[in-house]
Amino acid sequence: MTRRVVVALLTPVTWSPPGVDLGAWRGALAEDVVDLLARLAQAEPAIAATAADLALAREIAWPGMPIYEVSSPTVLPVFAAAEKDGFEQAAVLAADAADVPGMILGKLLRPLSGKPVAVAPSGVGGGVVAVAANLPVPGWLADTDLDSASPMSLRRTAPQPSLVESTPEWRRLRGPADLATLDPALEGWENTRALLGG
Repeated sequence: MTRRVVVALLTPVTWSPPGVDLGAWRGALAEDVVDLLARLAQAEPAIAATAADLALAREIAWPGMPIYEVSSPTVLPVFAAAEKDGFEQAAVLAADAADVPGMILGKLLRPLSGKPVAVAPSGVGGGVVAVAANLPVPGWLADTDLDSASPMSLRRTAPQPSLVESTPEWRRLRGPADLATLDPALEGWENTRALLGG
């Protein structure tokens, strides 16, 4: 059976709802993502963080959950850490996608049976929710952060654009417009929900 890991990458968060402390908001978003990963059936969970964010990573990690220290909050250092840990496939997920359903992650991992790279866009506001790859990653895959990446930018360095599969998009919570799209009926995101007042 293929060893897969989905890694929550602690990316910079520059916005929080009015009246909500930025640090508390960032922690709640990341904790909700990590809680989802801990319950995934199709992959193992992990967290990746730069040295500055290791304290937050330790605070939100479940017992025994790997924490990878990376040199930058970008995809290639996370993939390298996952490969070193013995995984054959990995996905790097933005830690500000608090309400992302497991189904979105399943659809991101599925194309890796035939394609080397898959990407889930984040819709409004640009960037991506996650990037997944077979390990070791192909040499043509350029390093990128999740805020500036897009399916098009990831395909730009590929020998053939079809080598990068685009999967269903999901939102990241990066501004008021994203907040307005939250569905209270959707399961999960308890910590974020609590900060928003239920």
